[in-house]
Amino acid sequence: MAEINPSEGDTQQFSRGPRGRRKSAAEATEPGGEGQESQELIEKVVFINRSAKVVKGGRRFNFSALVVVGDKRGRVGVALGKAGEVADAIRRGGELARTRMVSVSLKDVTIPHEVLSEFGGARVLLRPASPGTGIIAGKTVRAVLESAGVKDVLTKSLGSKNAANVVKATLNALLSLRLREDIYKSRGLEIRKIAKPEPPQAVPPAP
Repeated sequence: MAEINPSEGDTQQFSRGPRGRRKSAAEATEPGGEGQESQELIEKVVFINRSAKVVKGGRRFNFSALVVVGDKRGRVGVALGKAGEVADAIRRGGELARTRMVSVSLKDVTIPHEVLSEFGGARVLLRPASPGTGIIAGKTVRAVLESAGVKDVLTKSLGSKNAANVVKATLNALLSLRLREDIYKSRGLEIRKIAKPEPPQAVPPAP
């Protein structure tokens, strides 16, 4: 069998990939990388709007995308990305939402108490629900709650249906939530632990 000389014939199998410094494990998990961060964060596109500007040659279109990003563990961010193409608008919105992520107070997989929030003409009501209820909400409110990690909640949109205002009203409602431990701590009080009642003991029968 004849040997293949790398200097002659097909040299494709001997070629190397593009040169460059390899990324370390720490760099791979940085925000915006291809490591753990990109796998944990979820990105949802809530609404895409198209605007047109009339110029001499015709119309010039511009797109804006409302994007929600969260880790499903109590952190969520909302941003509006604008660009001349839909894909660029979504990418910019996702990058901006990652920089605006905030932490919200949750009780297991639901919210600790009822809350009513307003933003512009939008009004959103959130109520805690028992396990197994699910997210009873429209697609706009659902996107924010799912990204934050809420699984059982009752909601109602009472005002405007504008997607941007509804999303911001939902985010404000989550930011206004407070746990009982935080309220007691801010007032300098301690949570009293109530002992569980003991079950009644059976009385032996009389002889």
